[in-house]
Amino acid sequence: MKKLLILLMSLFLLAACEKQPGKLPVFGKTKIVGNDTLHSTIRPFSFVNQDSLTITAETFKDKIYVTDFIFLSCPSICPVMTQQLKRVYDAYESNPNVYFLSHSIDPANDTIPRLKAYADELGIDHTKWSFVTGDRDSIFSMASDSYFATAFADSTAPGGFIHSGVFLLIDTDRQIRGAYDGTNAVEVDRLMQDIKILLAEEFPEQKL
Repeated sequence: MKKLLILLMSLFLLAACEKQPGKLPVFGKTKIVGNDTLHSTIRPFSFVNQDSLTITAETFKDKIYVTDFIFLSCPSICPVMTQQLKRVYDAYESNPNVYFLSHSIDPANDTIPRLKAYADELGIDHTKWSFVTGDRDSIFSMASDSYFATAFADSTAPGGFIHSGVFLLIDTDRQIRGAYDGTNAVEVDRLMQDIKILLAEEFPEQKL
């Protein structure tokens, strides 16, 4: 939990100068090019979901999505995170512009059939919420390099992995617009409110 708080504080500091009235801040690193401020974006990726479909950044083109990092045998925070994210999913299931992406950090054990069974147990629409697997090191580097999250193997940790319990809100430009403690119901309520704000910004014609 301490590592998660450090992550959230770091992201908020990175975004502190980017907040505009009525809009969510843009998180992450920035670079000045001429008169423009360029924000870091989620890099291209390719993973496979519970239905054996390839999921890439293009899957979420012109959409916003919420993402996290879990593993199915996690004995600590993952079950709480998934139930909290299910609350968000239930609130936005019918919205065509909101999607969900959960990365397994244990691809050796979280096979496609297991991910499919898990998604079925949750009762979700598989086209709206993808549980993805892939090369473990690629998933680890996506967590650290793109999402500023923590995910790595540690034989001394419960379940054999250490990872952030953070939910990240991503906009249509693949920028991070929010970071939330996925184990905290109040934080998740804030995420649901921030999705409304981001939808109003990205899709002003849509009735919320």
